Amino acid sequence: MTSLFIDRRATELEHESGAIIFRSNGQRIGTIPIAPLSRVFLRGEVKLSASLLGKLGEQGVGVIVLSGRGRTPSLLLARPHNDAKRRVDQIRCSFDKNFCLNFAKKLIQEKITQQIEWFDALREDNMHARYELTHTIRQLKPLLKKIEAIEKTSQLRGLEGSAARIYFSGLKAVVPGSLEFTHRNRRPPRDPFNALLSLTYTLVHGETAIALYGAGLDPYVGFYHEINFGRESLAADLVEPLRPVVDKFCLELVRKQTLTKDHFSTNKKQSLLNKTGRKIFYQSYENQTEPIRAIIQNLVDKTIKQISQAEQKKSTNFEDGIG
Repeated sequence: MTSLFIDRRATELEHESGAIIFRSNGQRIGTIPIAPLSRVFLRGEVKLSASLLGKLGEQGVGVIVLSGRGRTPSLLLARPHNDAKRRVDQIRCSFDKNFCLNFAKKLIQEKITQQIEWFDALREDNMHARYELTHTIRQLKPLLKKIEAIEKTSQLRGLEGSAARIYFSGLKAVVPGSLEFTHRNRRPPRDPFNALLSLTYTLVHGETAIALYGAGLDPYVGFYHEINFGRESLAADLVEPLRPVVDKFCLELVRKQTLTKDHFSTNKKQSLLNKTGRKIFYQSYENQTEPIRAIIQNLVDKTIKQISQAEQKKSTNFEDGIG
C-alpha cells in the first residue's frame, strides 16, 4: 500500500472506474488507480468530487488535508471498525485513573528508552558531539528510573517535560549548525529543523488517528493526554513513543543533505518547507511509511489488548464479588 501526495494549485480530482482522475484547467493530466492507496495527502487549492470521497472511504483510504501553516490537519476518515464494544470499553477505561496512569507510564518509558538507546548509538559515529550526547544520557537515565514510582498523571507530564528539554539540548549537538536549531519550538516553528519535525509529527499523528479509527477506537478519547475539544488525544498518546523514530528520520534527511537550508523559507516569524523541499520530503517520507505504519499498527494492537485485559479483569472481579 502507498500514499498519494497532491501539492499542486488548481487541481481537480474525480473518480472514474476505480481510479483518480487529475484535471487542471479542465484538461485531464493524469490517472492513478485507487486500489494500491492507503492514504491521500492534500495541500493547497485541490478540489475533490463527492463520488471520489465516497469511493476512497469505501476502499478504506484515509484523506489528510494539510493547511501548510501549522494548523491542525483535517482528517476524512474511512469506514470504522464494526465492533462498537471496543469504543465502549475504551471510554470506560478513560475514567479509570489507574489504567490511564499505567498506560501513560508505558508510553513514556518506551519513549525515553528509545531516546537513550539512539543517543548511545549516535555517540559512536559523532565524536564531536560525544560529550553532549553522553551528558544527555546521564541526565535521562535517572528520570527513566523515576517513572515507576510516579502516582499521578500530572507528575508524569512534568517529568516528560523535563526529559524533553534535556533530550533536545542533546539533539542540537548533532543537527547541522546551518539549520540554527537550538531547542524545540512550534506553532509556528522558527527554524528549518523544527519545521521538519513539526510537519513529520503532523503526518504521523494523522496516520495514527486513521489507524485508531479503522481499528474501532475513538482517536479523541485518550488516556495520557486529557480529553480536549478538537484534539485527537489517543492519537497524541500513541505518537509519544514514535517521536524518536520521527527525530531519527528527520536527522538523517538533514545530515545526508537530502534537505538543506535552501529547501526552506524562513523569516523572523516562521520556517516552512518550500515547494522544492516539499517534493523531496514527501518522497522521502513515503519511502519510510511502511516501517512507520507497522510501528503504529503495533501500538494500536497493544492498546486494544490493554483495554481488553482491563475490562476482562473488571468483569472477573465483579463476578468473584457476586460469588
